[in-house]
Amino acid sequence: MSQELRLRILSAIVLAAIVLVGSWYGGRVFALLAEAIAFLVYYEWTSMTRARHADPQAFWTGWVVLAILAFEVLAGEAIPFDDYYVWGAAAVGFAYAAIVARNKWNAGGIVYAGLTGLSLAAIRGDDLSGLVAILYIFAVVWSTDIAAYFTGRAIGGPKLAPAVSPGKTWSGALGGAVAAVICGPLLVLFYMRGVSIWIIGLSIVLSVLSQIGDLFESFMKRRYKVKDSSHLIPGHGGVMDRIDGLVFACFGAFLLKALMVSADAGVGAFLLGGSIPY
Repeated sequence: MSQELRLRILSAIVLAAIVLVGSWYGGRVFALLAEAIAFLVYYEWTSMTRARHADPQAFWTGWVVLAILAFEVLAGEAIPFDDYYVWGAAAVGFAYAAIVARNKWNAGGIVYAGLTGLSLAAIRGDDLSGLVAILYIFAVVWSTDIAAYFTGRAIGGPKLAPAVSPGKTWSGALGGAVAAVICGPLLVLFYMRGVSIWIIGLSIVLSVLSQIGDLFESFMKRRYKVKDSSHLIPGHGGVMDRIDGLVFACFGAFLLKALMVSADAGVGAFLLGGSIPY
């Protein structure tokens, strides 16, 4: 085993442990982790776009917006979907960023990073439903990523998006979706007596979104001619390189829940098609 491969494995183990421990505790602990990820994502995004020098007003606006959102998130145990202070602050901050940014990609970075922290924290919350929901999303995204890589290498075939990511194939995309349909519902079965047809359909949707997120980050790196989003993670590149699929899957899950939200409904109840038996 090469030194680089050992470094990648060690880094992956450490990162997975941090994320899973934070997920287990939930509440402010996970919210703090989610906001730390959001800050790191924004740092990497603005490093790629060179926003600090090319668009300083948007650059500093982004830090202020993220700081305000982090304060709003950490001020409570969890983010309810009907917390109008949090979502109002996000809407105003994103709108102002769009106005002051010279480059639309710099404004997009503020939205991307801000929604990363908000969606992660809102989905996890501080109850058992939120724990199952976030673990379910991890299962879908991670199984998609692993299966797509190995299926694509083993089968090959037509390229999925050669102009953006020449290494990805349709066979890999299909293999990733199949793995998500297997692993996502299996995770749910640990907590529920059965799995509805909704969770199977949701697994496919989130798998597709995860792969779109991966392609989007590949597009960004090609646009700005960088190999990795940063060098923060030994052997892995940057934070964006590791969570690109997770971010889009969380965006999708967050949007679905936001469309269906009611004042007394836990996020896990909708995402999993039923309530969690305590």
